[in-house]
Amino acid sequence: MKFPGSVLVSLILFVAETAAALCLSGAYRAAGDRMWQWLTLLFALLPCALVQLSLVFIHRDVSRDRPLVLLLHILQLGPLVRCVEVFYIYFHAGRVEEPYVSITKKRQMPKDGYSEEIEKEVGQAEGKLCTHRSAFSRASVIQAFLGSAPQLTLQLYICVLQQEITAARSIFMVLSLLSIVYGALRCNILAIKIKYDDYDVSVKPAAYLCIFMWRSFEIATRVTVLVLFSSVLQIWTLPVVLVNFFGFFFYPWILFWQSKSPFPENIEKALSRVGTTIVLCLLTFLYAGINMFCWSAVQVKLNDPDLINKSQNWYRLTVYYMLRFIENAFLLLMWYVYKTDIYLYVCAPLLVLQLLIGYCMAVLFMLVFYQFCHPCKKLFSSSISEGLLSCFKFLCFICKPPKSTVLMDKAEMKSENTDEAWSSSKTIDSQKGNPHQSVSSNA
Repeated sequence: MKFPGSVLVSLILFVAETAAALCLSGAYRAAGDRMWQWLTLLFALLPCALVQLSLVFIHRDVSRDRPLVLLLHILQLGPLVRCVEVFYIYFHAGRVEEPYVSITKKRQMPKDGYSEEIEKEVGQAEGKLCTHRSAFSRASVIQAFLGSAPQLTLQLYICVLQQEITAARSIFMVLSLLSIVYGALRCNILAIKIKYDDYDVSVKPAAYLCIFMWRSFEIATRVTVLVLFSSVLQIWTLPVVLVNFFGFFFYPWILFWQSKSPFPENIEKALSRVGTTIVLCLLTFLYAGINMFCWSAVQVKLNDPDLINKSQNWYRLTVYYMLRFIENAFLLLMWYVYKTDIYLYVCAPLLVLQLLIGYCMAVLFMLVFYQFCHPCKKLFSSSISEGLLSCFKFLCFICKPPKSTVLMDKAEMKSENTDEAWSSSKTIDSQKGNPHQSVSSNA
């Protein structure tokens, strides 16, 4: 049975970040910065409440007679209780013979074109641990993109305005960045396991390293660009954020309405239609929050029974990173044009170049991951290099003018050349036919 290390990491990041947020909000209160204090508390407590709701929902605690667990969740101590329960199950597994086991069938990765199916016995303890791992993975994603990402942006913005980085704030920002990167990493692993649920997926350390570097560069540059832009153009920050957020929020709903599929009813039997709508809205809310800062490896598809798009769409990935690079470059250009005196001792061109190179490094690690380190790359219908090549060909085809326009331009140029040649030949013929006129004109 695998050691539940992911649960322990999620709990450590959750507790450390919450404690650091409370300490930093106390420091803001002592300094008299009421606005920074309440914003720090808001970005710390809101994801805590959402994490409790997700853990309760996944474990179906409302329909079970567990009042003490529900009380601890209300007191925001749910992750601690769940972690204790996980390690209790882990250390007591195998001591008592289980009454029954379930048999799962998984297929191995194809070797020489063949894929062997393997049956595996899963006991009750291992099944419960798998449920806990899944719940903590989803909780880490919620904590990362609905709490840590806004928190990191806020604290970096305060540092820029006050032109000071204190020790408490720097520790808190490091913890927030680690939480976001870990949440993005768990999102990638969740996407792989959901898409390839029929296969026995084994993620190697090289894949974890590539994902960690990819997400670190991507999120760090994105947060820095947003903070620089908002520090000089505060009025335009809200429109940029709202367009990004609501664009990604409504995108799955637009695709769902276009498909004319029936409303999903199989999410949870105990939920009414209103409850299902609320759950779907929260799911798309989280999806929009992820895409605000980085590429969402899990693509929401509301007309699918699993609510996840399991196809590998290289076109959507390419378009996202191209548009995000253009947006980051435009925001940096606006910052460079309207930068204030607080950036007097900052080499602006060098900073812009470093941020753009950092984003390119994120794309590079992403390409390395999909090309060489993806655990299911043998199942791809086309590799990332082939997919990108076809994407660029498609974009070049769109940008290329139509054939009919090119032929018409060529025909017009040919007719103009013919007219010029005809007029010149006519002039020469007229001069030959009337030599006296040419002589008089020369005179």
